[in-house]
Amino acid sequence: MIVKMSKYTFVLYHERQKEFLAALQELGLVDITTTGWEANGEERAMLAELEQHRAAKSCFAELAKEEGFEPGEPFSDGEEAFRQYLQASAAIEELKGRLEKARREADELAVWGDFSPEAVKKLAEDGVVLRFFSVYDSEFAAVRRAAGDAIIVEPVAEREGRTYFVVVAPDGGEIPFDAQEQKAPETTAAGKRREIAAMEAQMDELQAVMARAYASRDAIEAHGERLRERLDFSRAAGSGRREVENRLVIMEGWATQETSARVDELLEEYPDVVYFKEKPTPQDDTPVVLKNNRFVNPFEVIGQFYALPKYGTMDLTAFFGPFYMIFFGFCLGDAGYGLILVLASFFLRRKKTTAMKQIANLTLLCGLASVLFGFLAGSFFGVQLAGVKMFAGIREKFFDTDMLFTLSLGLGLVQIIFALGLNIVNVSRRFGFKYSLGTLGWLMILVGGLGMMFMPGVGIVLPSPVYYIVMGVGAVLMLFLHNPEKNPLVNFGSGLWNTYNNVTGLLGDVLSYIRLFALCLSGGTLALVFNDLAFGLTADMPVVVSQIVAIIILLFGHSINLFMSALGAFVHPMRLTFVEFYKNAGFESTQREFSPLRKAEK
Repeated sequence: MIVKMSKYTFVLYHERQKEFLAALQELGLVDITTTGWEANGEERAMLAELEQHRAAKSCFAELAKEEGFEPGEPFSDGEEAFRQYLQASAAIEELKGRLEKARREADELAVWGDFSPEAVKKLAEDGVVLRFFSVYDSEFAAVRRAAGDAIIVEPVAEREGRTYFVVVAPDGGEIPFDAQEQKAPETTAAGKRREIAAMEAQMDELQAVMARAYASRDAIEAHGERLRERLDFSRAAGSGRREVENRLVIMEGWATQETSARVDELLEEYPDVVYFKEKPTPQDDTPVVLKNNRFVNPFEVIGQFYALPKYGTMDLTAFFGPFYMIFFGFCLGDAGYGLILVLASFFLRRKKTTAMKQIANLTLLCGLASVLFGFLAGSFFGVQLAGVKMFAGIREKFFDTDMLFTLSLGLGLVQIIFALGLNIVNVSRRFGFKYSLGTLGWLMILVGGLGMMFMPGVGIVLPSPVYYIVMGVGAVLMLFLHNPEKNPLVNFGSGLWNTYNNVTGLLGDVLSYIRLFALCLSGGTLALVFNDLAFGLTADMPVVVSQIVAIIILLFGHSINLFMSALGAFVHPMRLTFVEFYKNAGFESTQREFSPLRKAEK
């Protein structure tokens, strides 16, 4: 659910602003509105530094993956560690470019062998000019013939189909052959290798600094949090509206209703601060924070991929969560894969962060749904349980392909109808029941039509007039009363258009749920294929060899299939939630998350 908020308006003398904000920051319960804030030079520098902190975190994550990497001795201070990291990382990037260039030059110089550039220059001063050329191997003989006895041609090396040679000829003079002339080397390969060795030694020193910075990553993160604290304070201080020749500052703040009493207690200590406390209005850009129970909380991760619900609307997390879990299990469709996710959730739970525990709980719930649905579909690591002897008694109970297809569409219809019901409730709460009559009419038509089609099949028979009455009332509501601010007759034209959109939209929405069936079928088919490969390809092999090969194929194949199936099971139900469910439920979003001004954690 969306936590109830209290709106504060603070009016105070401008010289007291920083002291008051410092007290609010120490309390850590008030979100100061900073709409329209523009960063000054110092704040832009802090923003840039925070971006460098994010880059440092990514860099440390990559360092930890490097084979043989060992942390060094940590720095004594987080700020010093961060400065050293910045200098070392910049120097490493610059040095990488120089090293790459030097190695390329050393490779190019290697063809000429070791010689003295000084001697080449001395010969040039004495009138003996050495010029450097290369041609394709097949063309070198022609070069020699063209040079004749007048020009000395000396081959030096052959590499990758080319011959490199030196010519003794007048400087700048014409040569009687066609060849690619090279710039006279200014150093030798050996000299360049010495440069490379010196740069590699420098790189080792810089990498040692990075290893020390890695060991100081917690201190660096704390330094980043202190920097964020300063920026938040500065932003809050620069966001107040100035009045009365800039002598008074007016600020807007927000606190949750459950903590607002503590804010009021603080305000009692500042009698010179005039404040107004009120409930948010629909026109306010109210920050949002969610608070849900242990079952619903894991699904907040899914909702945050899209957006937070607007304040005053309905938090749909508790309503899409069970559907998402079912859809995930449907898409994965294998009890064995579900068991692996359940086990993985216990591993993730060992991580102490709140976010990781939330992900672990989500993985557990989705894994349990996969186990349940996998058994209903009769699949365990691709093994069809209907063909296993111990399940012969319940063989007919497993879902077949037709049942899975029908179930995917049925689940889609149920979720859409449920979403429409939530839309009615949400609109009624916010604006009044009369504004939901159009949606109510469409829901009545939909339910009445589906009831007429399917209820007799399950043994529920109602008189036909009941369905016609329900659908007729629904048609009146949808065609004539969908906009209570307009005349019913004026509504008719737009009502017809809405009817067309609803019907065509419903068809597209329901068909979207076929993806559940498709993913379930594809994952199960691939699992079956890997099983057949493992045991079919090894049938003629010796027993020991066949077992080893079969195990390799099974591990490799099922690992790939689990990854791809789990990815699809994660993404596609999320797409159904954000597009089909959110749309029909009338979801409205906000980008403003409740972010109170607070001190950095020690």
